[in-house]
Amino acid sequence: MSGTTTAAAGLRRRAAGAGANRWVVLVVLCVSLLLVAVDATVLHVAVPAVTEDLRPGAIELLWIVDTYPLVCASLLILFGTLGDKVGRRRILLLGYALFGVASALAAFAGSAETLILARGLLGVGGAMIMPATLSILRQVFPDRRERALAIGIWSAVAAVGAAVGPLLGGFLLEHFWWGSVFLVNIPLMLVSLPVGRLLLPESRGTSDGPWDVVGALMAAVGLFGVVLGVKRLGGGEPGLLTVAPLLTGAVLILLFVRRQRRRSHPLVDLRMFGRPAFSTSVGCIVLAMLALVGLELIAAQYLQLVLGLSPLETGLRLLPLTFAAMAAGLAGARLLRRFGPRRMVCGGFVLTALAVLTLTAMGTSDNTGLLLSGFLLLGFGLETTLFAAYESMLSEAPPEQAGGAAAIGETSYQLGAGIGIALLGSVMNAAYAPGLKSVPGVPASASDAAGHSLGEAYEVAGRLGGPAGAALRQAARDCFVHGLHVTLLVSAGLLLLGAVMALRLPRVMQCEAPAAQVSLPSPREVDRSRVSA
Repeated sequence: MSGTTTAAAGLRRRAAGAGANRWVVLVVLCVSLLLVAVDATVLHVAVPAVTEDLRPGAIELLWIVDTYPLVCASLLILFGTLGDKVGRRRILLLGYALFGVASALAAFAGSAETLILARGLLGVGGAMIMPATLSILRQVFPDRRERALAIGIWSAVAAVGAAVGPLLGGFLLEHFWWGSVFLVNIPLMLVSLPVGRLLLPESRGTSDGPWDVVGALMAAVGLFGVVLGVKRLGGGEPGLLTVAPLLTGAVLILLFVRRQRRRSHPLVDLRMFGRPAFSTSVGCIVLAMLALVGLELIAAQYLQLVLGLSPLETGLRLLPLTFAAMAAGLAGARLLRRFGPRRMVCGGFVLTALAVLTLTAMGTSDNTGLLLSGFLLLGFGLETTLFAAYESMLSEAPPEQAGGAAAIGETSYQLGAGIGIALLGSVMNAAYAPGLKSVPGVPASASDAAGHSLGEAYEVAGRLGGPAGAALRQAARDCFVHGLHVTLLVSAGLLLLGAVMALRLPRVMQCEAPAAQVSLPSPREVDRSRVSA
């Protein structure tokens, strides 16, 4: 009897301790997110240096940038559900280790192919890390009011990582070679491994069924096929090599959906998409990231290649976007309670579209005030949208399906980023290249080479020299700015589409009764914890 009483008292102490330490857990999860967010953007300012050193082709350059988000998006469902089986903390720590190894490989890559491979391994590590952070957060913050505040802090840290990436990359490029932008991941990993092992709670899902490896591979190959087809279509390369991967990818995704509906233990419970708030939130995340990542990449090239800013100056110019995003994340919980998910997400999209339309006034000369106001509006609007969409998505999913919901959310985030780079990059190229076909005094072969990218146009102009080289350089700058305007208009249209989509979200933020912050572990969980101890 005394043993039972002592065990019950111990369980109560453990539950109370878990509640008291949930903010410490949030700090550790935010460090995990920072590791992934920095790597997602740190390469942006290094693209010109990578192009000069490794001399990748146009397609190779696109894959260097978007292999990471595409691989990560493809594997999130696999590792999210695997974490439910073997332990989310265990997968998280393995992701840290792989992230460090892949970072070292990327830093010392001697060819475009090696760098693409390293970026793919970074994507695998990111797929291990990202679902665990959200699923653990969903577990340790059962009350929606506290969870909204936690997600606000989490999203503010994501904004910090997105800004620290270009800034840190710019600083390192001023003093070291481009590979140093990857070496910064290693110290973060070395700190995160022991701290995560010590402080993070281990958690598992409730499902006892097997996880579907075949289904995960079908989804991964399908996503790759669709995005590859979109990339080639946007680059003006119709034909069998474009249609085949596009159709194959679409068929595999359809087969994946069919397979999940028939399985008793699916990787993704598709019934969650029957809830309007959940499916709408996922769609809003995709559209928001599609606009954000592609614009950030193009903006970094504009600041460096058109305005002639250094990598460090480019990072500093992008800081207002981050500060505005941080403010939106920290104020998000209060705004969500006051305005509700529908008005908050819809307003965020409209504000972001307004920012994008403001930036269409950019030209070949520097306009500091215009860039400052545009980036401030862009950061606040997008972070408002992402915060409210993530919060609605996680709150709509049942607690026992937190891992699957987190994987879906992160998949939509990464997929939106990957497709954004491919789609907006393709729109940019399609609007940029035709204007260089008839530059006076420039041979057709030189014009074709200059049409690949602005950086390559500058190289061709330098080799030509004289009036022809100067004419090609000026024409390339003008065409790039024209392509940027077209891309911004396309982005604004997508953002307004997101605002219309957000009208399906609930009007008010409905909070469950905060009766129990942390539930007592079941006897089965106690046995598991004793075994693991």
